Amino acid sequence: MNNEQNNSRRDFMKKAGLGTVGLALSSTFGFSAKSYNRIIGANELVRIATIGVNSRGNSMGRTIAQQKNAEVGTVCDVDQRAIPKAIKSIMDAKAKTTPKSEKDCRKVLADKSIDAIYIATPDHWHSPLTIMGCQAGKHVYVEKPLSHNPREGELAIAAARKYNKVVQMGAQRRSAPILTQGIKKLHEGIIGRVYMAKTWYTNNRKATNLKPGTVPSWLDYELWQGPAPRQAYKEGLIHYDWHWFWHYGTGEALNNGTHEVDIARWGLGVDYPIRVSSVGGRYQFKDDWETPDTQIVTIDYPGRISLMWESRSSNGRKIEGQDRGIIFYGEKGSLDTGHDGYRVYDQEGKLLQDVKANETASLEGRNTASPSLGMDSLHVADFLDAIKNNRRPNCDVELGHKSTVAMQLGNIAWRVGRDLKIDPKNGHIIGDKEAEKLWSREYEKGWEPKIA
Repeated sequence: MNNEQNNSRRDFMKKAGLGTVGLALSSTFGFSAKSYNRIIGANELVRIATIGVNSRGNSMGRTIAQQKNAEVGTVCDVDQRAIPKAIKSIMDAKAKTTPKSEKDCRKVLADKSIDAIYIATPDHWHSPLTIMGCQAGKHVYVEKPLSHNPREGELAIAAARKYNKVVQMGAQRRSAPILTQGIKKLHEGIIGRVYMAKTWYTNNRKATNLKPGTVPSWLDYELWQGPAPRQAYKEGLIHYDWHWFWHYGTGEALNNGTHEVDIARWGLGVDYPIRVSSVGGRYQFKDDWETPDTQIVTIDYPGRISLMWESRSSNGRKIEGQDRGIIFYGEKGSLDTGHDGYRVYDQEGKLLQDVKANETASLEGRNTASPSLGMDSLHVADFLDAIKNNRRPNCDVELGHKSTVAMQLGNIAWRVGRDLKIDPKNGHIIGDKEAEKLWSREYEKGWEPKIA
């Protein structure tokens, strides 16, 4: 049994609110995020600053404000239009005090009244800001992907450990109680030895065409770029379509694939792979996208175990009736999931168990602001409880890195056009100098992430 399986089992039993009491409440009384918060709610108030509050950050600010033991102390964004909207969402959540507003995240980190930061910035900011947060004495909740490139993820782990800070990656399904029960059953052998997981994501995204433009008055573009080397402003990049450009984003593989691959890796009980390959391209449109809209990543792990991720960003037909999901295959059958619930089938495909999610943890797979408010609340509650009890959270930085790097390796394989041989001890690329150059990136001078 590997470290992740040990951690999964230990944490599952250790957290009474999730592993035993929470599951009992779920099946007996009807589990909700609110009741879960009452179970593990701390008396101490954690003051959190939300950084990046368009869309996802706006939704999560409200979710944080609804926690009994948390307070949003500051709202930070380089887009001045986003701040009043975010503050309104927080106050609508019955917050007791009005958050301060700030444009520069560095000033937020200097505020000693802030205990933790929540990060929903573009990907190129995720790890640098996580590292800066730990160095400033803050706990960190960072949205997926943990990093823009693998080296950043390694540095984020080092920062969390050196400064003894809780760092939670926003993989909300790690805190979903029914799914956790299903993963536990996988590890106990409900379908025998699990040897493969198939994962997928579908959407119907449109073409993206950038054009030269003037930086709008409401945006601090210099700060938006932050650690990334400077490029001229282009209309159409901000606030979402930066995902499809390597300079700032990581493509659909990390934008959405991280979620499914994280659960697949959890269920398979694997850490780093031995081989990664990827095929696909920008097939639907001829536009400015740099990342694939159609992609298949295959990841082989030690012990005769494989993981596959399929993405169709621009063709909305569902797979197995789901816009996104995961199927585990084992010697005795299969288990389907992707939300806070699961189904178990025998070898002939006969349904044996259908354990449904509670309504509060239902999933809207293509909702970019919040696919599941219920799972968001559970994951935030786990983050707060980890701070209170000085423990590692459900999606600790190291777990988040292992899932993130799996998909980053898929992108690297696609970019160099060949399979990658991987060291299963640390995830590093073996014997491919061109691919190894993509392990890290160049930074704007003065913004290089460092562990002091």
